[in-house]
Amino acid sequence: MAVNTSWTRAVLPLCLLGVLDAEERSYGYALLGRLGEAGLEGVKPATLYPALARLEEEGAVEIEWGAGEGGPGRKYYRITDEGRERLRRDRAAWHTLHSTVASLLGDRTGGES
Repeated sequence: MAVNTSWTRAVLPLCLLGVLDAEERSYGYALLGRLGEAGLEGVKPATLYPALARLEEEGAVEIEWGAGEGGPGRKYYRITDEGRERLRRDRAAWHTLHSTVASLLGDRTGGES
């Protein structure tokens, strides 16, 4: 089932921080692949890169340039300590929101019916 695109955009920063926390660093195309593997295959580069730029402006991620594989250099993204703290807070808020919505929808287990 396709995920509502406005919901995806809303949770994209949280998801990006989660992926970057699990990996040492990653670049845009690899992040798109990882999101797709997790079920967010509808995320487009035009949505991804502005979200990453905002996370950088907010100090949650940092950028470093690295050698590309047989081509130009790549822009790698890495989560910062500030980003990890934001991830911790936002993860807790997400769990609260999920529980609230699940209870309003009559889902007492938190899973899909």
